[in-house]
Amino acid sequence: MIFAANFKTNHTRKSTELYIKELNEKLGAKKPEDKVYIFPPATALDAYEGDFKIGVQNAYPTINGAYTGEIGVEQLDEFDIKTILIGHSERREHMGESQEKVAEKFSFFQEHDLEIIYCIGEPLYIREKGFEAVMQYLLAQFEGIDINYASLIIAYEPIWAIGTGRSATVEEISTTHRALKKVIGNKPLLYGGSAKPANIKEIINIAGVDGVLVGSASLDADSFSEMILS
Repeated sequence: MIFAANFKTNHTRKSTELYIKELNEKLGAKKPEDKVYIFPPATALDAYEGDFKIGVQNAYPTINGAYTGEIGVEQLDEFDIKTILIGHSERREHMGESQEKVAEKFSFFQEHDLEIIYCIGEPLYIREKGFEAVMQYLLAQFEGIDINYASLIIAYEPIWAIGTGRSATVEEISTTHRALKKVIGNKPLLYGGSAKPANIKEIINIAGVDGVLVGSASLDADSFSEMILS
């Protein structure tokens, strides 16, 4: 299983250091085959050590250059960061990232051999139109994306379940993951959307779920480690 923590705009460098120290004390008990990822805010990126990978929530498709407020591969290389989130619904919605822009970023970081966790998801009004509409919406988010890229992980996050406390039902997750697996083949497929200690066992036991991308429930090291060790 893959357990990925997306801090979003939470934690500082100091609190991230304390978090990782606390998490490291617990990760010795995890299953050897399980993989852990942590995505802190850009200001807290560092060369942390432990049985996990540090990734970046976002970066600009450049080595370096005149892009005020952005970070590029040169900055990531300083901390040997080789994993990135691309396509998260919050960046699509709040930062106005079009599918064309998302695909451009994907291609750039693919060329630079970064491991990519690529996010897809649908809003509530699409889900309410029925499953056919959901799949049409999700598959459109693969436009311009090389789903055969070797270092690719897909994260399915229904937008209506992110940070709302309402997770998709077992049936909704199972049906959607099963359909997506027919498209992406053997690529790991994570579920994201109000995953927490109370429902983690149920989620990771669903066929077609290869792990979780966790938001608010990952901000506390005890909560996240409980999920990893469940």
